[in-house]
Amino acid sequence: MSPRKAVIATLTAALLIGPGVAQAATPRTTAAPAPAGDRAAAATISWSLVRASNPTEDQRTAYDLITKAMNAAVARYNNLSDLGKTITVRYEPGVPTADGNINGTIRFGSNRSYMNERTALHEIAHTIGVGTSAGWSRLGGSGTWTGAQATALVKQYDGSGAKISTGGGHFWPYGLNYDNEWSTTAADRHVHLVAAMVRDGL
Repeated sequence: MSPRKAVIATLTAALLIGPGVAQAATPRTTAAPAPAGDRAAAATISWSLVRASNPTEDQRTAYDLITKAMNAAVARYNNLSDLGKTITVRYEPGVPTADGNINGTIRFGSNRSYMNERTALHEIAHTIGVGTSAGWSRLGGSGTWTGAQATALVKQYDGSGAKISTGGGHFWPYGLNYDNEWSTTAADRHVHLVAAMVRDGL
């Protein structure tokens, strides 16, 4: 990790731990902006949480869990990739699990079991284009990812016969579609594969 990325990750974590991570219905970015000379070389993912002005106990509990999950996931993306995205997160109890949109929105429902880093990484991938972009349809619409860089990477991980399967807007292996797929190795490989998909044209 470059020194600049380490500083950004540290600043992001420090900003998000403090009070007022986001204010009611007023999202704001939480990562320090890159110096002008560095913007073309490396991007970062930043996020904000839309909070009620007078939250209930249910909302406060959800906000805490979502913040922990998103902080961990964004730190992992920023440490392992140069992907950039500004993400707005909302707690919407009516959402069955969680979802992410290419417009940069992630919604978490009331089910606390989805308020974890695995889910946050997975939904961030959707905001970047997994299952949601024209590039996804072009390169993953056949049921197998056809982009050269991500395909070469999964072969490095799993052997010469490995491939990335696609379907229903998701990919595997390393798509982190379910909690039983979680490990720190799988999480790191997930980020590397999403970054390679972007280089492929996601």
